Amino acid sequence: MNGVILLLSSSVLFAVLYYYPAWLVPLDGEQIFGWRMLLTLPSVSLYLWLTGEWRLILSLVREIKHKPFLWLGLPLSAFLVGVQLWMFMWAPVNGRGLPVSLGYFMMPLVMVVLGRIVYGEQLSRLQVLAVIAAVFGVGYQVFYTGGVSWETFVVAIGYPLYFLLRRWQGNDHLGGVWCDMFLLLPMAVWFAFGSGDQSAFTENASLWWLVIGLGLISALALIFYLLSAKMLTFSLFGLLSYLEPVLLVFVSLLLGESIADHEWLTYIAIWIAVGLLVLEGIQKAWRFKLYSSGSTDKQSLGNGRD
Repeated sequence: MNGVILLLSSSVLFAVLYYYPAWLVPLDGEQIFGWRMLLTLPSVSLYLWLTGEWRLILSLVREIKHKPFLWLGLPLSAFLVGVQLWMFMWAPVNGRGLPVSLGYFMMPLVMVVLGRIVYGEQLSRLQVLAVIAAVFGVGYQVFYTGGVSWETFVVAIGYPLYFLLRRWQGNDHLGGVWCDMFLLLPMAVWFAFGSGDQSAFTENASLWWLVIGLGLISALALIFYLLSAKMLTFSLFGLLSYLEPVLLVFVSLLLGESIADHEWLTYIAIWIAVGLLVLEGIQKAWRFKLYSSGSTDKQSLGNGRD
């Protein structure tokens, strides 16, 4: 239950973070991204130190000596996730929250397809139906408008490529996340201090407190997310993770965006595809529960005979 509460809290905090730029006017998306990185990294560093997981970073540093490709791979990893983190802050203040949220809906479907192509994973019947529904939705969007928005494309493709790269490098852990954020520091400093209107802080002293709140919410959302991943089964974690893009849609609508009439068919097709993946996850979770229950019963019988 603690894992469920942590993951749900993480999703709510990420949704608050999506809305947060509306409170930081007149800061632009780049400045908000810069401050988020500058204030989140110390909090994550403190968490790693308190939990003893700082060793993950030390281990990664040692691996660089034996894996020269990391000199290129780590900056590339930081770039890929940096684009995503920037877009998360930029989209809501520029009226592009809905296209980004659609990208988050499509991301698990792209990962299913990449898993089949890259790792040779077999697709279940529900996964095949989900992919077909998604292809129909995207195909309709391309036919009607001539293409999918670049924001949706970047999220749907960029994040899976980022996950594949980290898995290939062997740094798909919190130490790898810390390294990505550390490498983004120069860009974060430039965006926070070298771009946009710097007079905003002198004209509005309360803006400093709002920026500090931005860093705290960002750090808590990330820490809750990582902690829940350790407590929950893979299937349950995947199911509950779909709450976040749903909340992002509501936030986008709250900020004044709207789904055009010609876009509804695409959204419905994507939501059906995600629903099929959720259904598959429920089936897997139920089978796992039955299997675990059966194993426990057998163990109890065995202990009784002893």
